[in-house]
Amino acid sequence: MLDLSIVIINYNTSNYTIKCIESIFEHTSNQLTYNIKIVDNHSNEEDVNKLDDYIKKINNPKITFLKNHINVGFGGGNMIGCQFSDATYYAFINNDSLLLNDCFTIIINQMKQNEEFGICGPQSYKEDGKLLPTLDHYSSPLKELFGRYFLESINSQKYPNRKIEYKEPKRGQFVSGSFMVVKAEDFWSVGGFDTNIFLYHEETDLCIRLAKIKKYAFLIPEAKFIHFHGASTPKNIEIKTELKISLLYVIRKHYGYINYKLILVFLQIKYFIKSIRKPKYWYLFKILFRGGRLTDSMKHKQTINK
Repeated sequence: MLDLSIVIINYNTSNYTIKCIESIFEHTSNQLTYNIKIVDNHSNEEDVNKLDDYIKKINNPKITFLKNHINVGFGGGNMIGCQFSDATYYAFINNDSLLLNDCFTIIINQMKQNEEFGICGPQSYKEDGKLLPTLDHYSSPLKELFGRYFLESINSQKYPNRKIEYKEPKRGQFVSGSFMVVKAEDFWSVGGFDTNIFLYHEETDLCIRLAKIKKYAFLIPEAKFIHFHGASTPKNIEIKTELKISLLYVIRKHYGYINYKLILVFLQIKYFIKSIRKPKYWYLFKILFRGGRLTDSMKHKQTINK
């Protein structure tokens, strides 16, 4: 059995994927046995071919290229990648990530020494070298209504300051989905990613379930990487809408119907007012008015083209 299987999703951003692969080979110790599963989420033909040509050219047996005929989202793509992996640990990393040191070895060594380290991430930095928060607080009703600063002010132990550069491992509620390492046994014991979620909030959902079996989220600051934040996902009103659909699903799943209705009404009022000033938000408001249902997710708008 390998030490680690690294799963990377590609979606029309092969240039980032190639650089990510190169940074893994450059910084990962030869003492660590690992493979890389590249899952393409139905990119355009040009992007797929570029990535395919690169993988064939380097001809590295560590890499497996899996091509979907449909976009199954973040969690779905990762579930496809890891089900073909026989490894003790899984790493799920965004393709717009560049390792700055031997992140995987550093994190796995920490996890071996600390049983409660259930899911861990390295310290993230922007491309200009500025700190990018790795720890965060659950997507909860309190966070949505009052914001992160309020939570950190009332209970800094439970809600640690995200913008501090910690020197020692620090527990949070979840680590960023851009780079997560988890023990395979723990991952499968809680059911892996919830593939009802197409995009966003997958890490909150996974970390809540892991915490229930006393496997907690930790930042490992000795490990460091650059994240080209948002490069792998376009910014448009459909993506913003998907964010809210996933949020409402996670709140209903973990906090119950009453809290779901509370946050739904809060968002309906918020985006009704926003849509008056910015008409592009009418699309989002209409989805929220219907309840922010999973049936309105981008997941149900995919078509298969072989």
